[in-house]
Amino acid sequence: MNTPFRFKLQLAPFFPYLHSILTPSFPRCLWRGNLSQPEIALTFDDGPHPEYTLELLKVLDQFQITASFFWLGQWVEQYPEIAQAVYQRGHWIGLHGYQHQSFPFLSEIELKQSLEKTQTAIFKACHLEPELILDVRPPNGFFLPQTLELLTAWGYRPVMWSVVPEDWLHPGVNVVTQRVIKQTQNGSIIVLHDGYFGGKDVAKTVQEIIPKLLEQNYRFVTISKFWQSAKPMI
Repeated sequence: MNTPFRFKLQLAPFFPYLHSILTPSFPRCLWRGNLSQPEIALTFDDGPHPEYTLELLKVLDQFQITASFFWLGQWVEQYPEIAQAVYQRGHWIGLHGYQHQSFPFLSEIELKQSLEKTQTAIFKACHLEPELILDVRPPNGFFLPQTLELLTAWGYRPVMWSVVPEDWLHPGVNVVTQRVIKQTQNGSIIVLHDGYFGGKDVAKTVQEIIPKLLEQNYRFVTISKFWQSAKPMI
């Protein structure tokens, strides 16, 4: 199994401030939805996983929530039936690279191949045409201006986040839930993980988060809906 680089530091308290700095600096990325609408997007990175993703799907089914999944191509190839189960439920599908490698560490050719290889894996598993899989979330949230230039030149749409509870560090379901509830506002893009890192508690976490956010009258939408109201990329 590929062992990806991960943040080990506890940075959760700083992400809201970092988000406010990065958002205007990189308008080519989708950082959030419409602030005037009580709509939020629940997104999941690093899957599909044969256990964690299936547990997660049961919770999403229970509340009839449609989410967005950013997949690693290597796991789509290994677990195509799990990928198909996600897609058949109408969840939105995006790319997270073939392996969990930070994009700035890849050459231009390697990055392009990583994305195209993942698109091909998704097509084989779900019969979703590659030209319809355009949303890309960089692993670890790492990118450079050159990374964005390449992604947009190739026709991809960079997707980031506004609520990052650091579930991959396993701080516990209660801590992750509290962070999400505290930070969520209109247009929030919440990032959780259903892969090998962070996925162990994802179903329990979502079971706690969804009803609390519904009580606050938020509506769950996909990343596709957020793009519809986004300003054109510069």
